[in-house]
Amino acid sequence: MNIQGKWALVTGASSGIGEQFARQLAKEGGHLVLVARSKNKLESLASELRKKHGVKVEVIPADLGKEGAPGDLYRQCQLLNLEIELLVNNAGFATHGLFEQVSGVRQHEEVMLNVAAVVDMTHLFLPDMLCRNSGAVINVASTAGFQPLPYMAVYGATKAFVLSFTQALWWENRNSGVQFFTLCPGATDTGFFNVVGAEEAAVGKKDTPERVVEVALRALKDGKLYVVPGTQNYIGTQIGRFMTRKQGLRLVGGMLRPRDGSANNKKSAGPSDLAGWMLEEVH
Repeated sequence: MNIQGKWALVTGASSGIGEQFARQLAKEGGHLVLVARSKNKLESLASELRKKHGVKVEVIPADLGKEGAPGDLYRQCQLLNLEIELLVNNAGFATHGLFEQVSGVRQHEEVMLNVAAVVDMTHLFLPDMLCRNSGAVINVASTAGFQPLPYMAVYGATKAFVLSFTQALWWENRNSGVQFFTLCPGATDTGFFNVVGAEEAAVGKKDTPERVVEVALRALKDGKLYVVPGTQNYIGTQIGRFMTRKQGLRLVGGMLRPRDGSANNKKSAGPSDLAGWMLEEVH
């Protein structure tokens, strides 16, 4: 697709992969709606992109994990007469630790942002794209979506949902003129793992957000269904085909086991270094 002169909406645009989507889409001449909780960061980025690339940029601060926030965002776009040609559902976060010991409130917020917001945003913006017979939706999942994640149970499940959801909509809309595409990065060098609060959640060498987005946009233009940036990351997502479910859980559980000793009373395999297996940055 050609984004030049058209509007793209990017969630989680204040840093990391979301910020890189904004930068690279602006470089291609796309106008932008930047969405995140941090108004100051968004305003600074918007000012830079306007000056550097001469594009229009709207800033809409929002916490999309809150009930009704996606609807409010869609209405603001309508009031501004913005036709969103590309929707990038990127905002999200992860939690780490034994399921029962992680805050239930925090895990509920995780599901609301990683799952409910993606569904709501897609449901709101898709009908307008279908009426124009053009548009695209990029949903950011993860290599984590290809297998269950002990100690990151909710996060892995949310990304599995995003992957399945997006591929189903790709089939439903394959003849509509609207593209659906899933980005499934591995570990990426951003602030994601600071939010997680556990560096052991970063398995393998970290990729750069610049490269991840470059790969994603190139794959979108090539009409691909999904992409896993990095050969080692891709191999990691396919290993589950060659082992039993229990073997896969032992492997992943050993990688992600908390280092603070909180899981010592529960059996787990020892640490294993399988480079690039999983986990991306979305903020």
